[in-house]
Amino acid sequence: MAGKLFIVGTPIGNMDDITIRALEALKNADLIAAEDTRRTGILLNRFNIKVPLTSYYEHKKREKGEYVIKKLKEGKNVALVSDAGMPAISDPGEDLVKLCIENGIEFTVIPGPTAFVTALVASGLPTSNFCFEGFLTVKKTGRLARLEEIKNDKRTLVFYEAPHKLDRTLKDILAVLGDRRAAACRELTKKHEEVIRGTVSSLITHFSETGPKGEFVLVVEGLVKEEEKEFSMTVSEHIDMLISEGMDKKEAVKTAAKQRNLPKREVYNAYVGEGGED
Repeated sequence: MAGKLFIVGTPIGNMDDITIRALEALKNADLIAAEDTRRTGILLNRFNIKVPLTSYYEHKKREKGEYVIKKLKEGKNVALVSDAGMPAISDPGEDLVKLCIENGIEFTVIPGPTAFVTALVASGLPTSNFCFEGFLTVKKTGRLARLEEIKNDKRTLVFYEAPHKLDRTLKDILAVLGDRRAAACRELTKKHEEVIRGTVSSLITHFSETGPKGEFVLVVEGLVKEEEKEFSMTVSEHIDMLISEGMDKKEAVKTAAKQRNLPKREVYNAYVGEGGED
């Protein structure tokens, strides 16, 4: 009788986020297939789990996958873990899941922390609809082409990026998607967790001054039509935007009132009340 594959979510930083089900699956496995055996070894030592490890990673996923399937067919129960978070999310575990399906081998998913979901919530951007893009391709032409494909998507966009590639990715996003609201999240759930919110251009400026460290999750606002953007602003923000575009204050108040379908006096009073210049 074939064994069973347990796809186990592990902490993305804080080891206290491990679940009881995850610990049970790891303790009871005959073999643990890990993307990085050294990092997984630290986790296992923390919880006194003594189960043999085998590596399973991107560059050898075919031969390693065949080895894991062989062990499963021999009746061994195998736990699959990634470096951190959920296996098969921007991760070679995706291919092992396919192999199990092709070979009729049973598997179960034990959910755990996921970096992109944690970052999405922390970003403060809309969460009801979002698109997870993972890592953009390293080739600039392919990267720009993909950004062109999604630039009109109204959903919040989520990307993974390495620190040494962050600047180029932010600049490509700015060039194709424009200067949208965005957040860059790093060290999530760890002591030095950092979420930097602003716009794409402000993130570029920030990291040019500080230098990015650690793996990043980028969360970028989806497409917002101009008319929707205006009414998501306060009256003061709306008028200030029009002034920044070259209008004088009187013309900006008149334009904002027309666009909002409100009396000019009401818009002006709201502007002053919100701290606009008298």
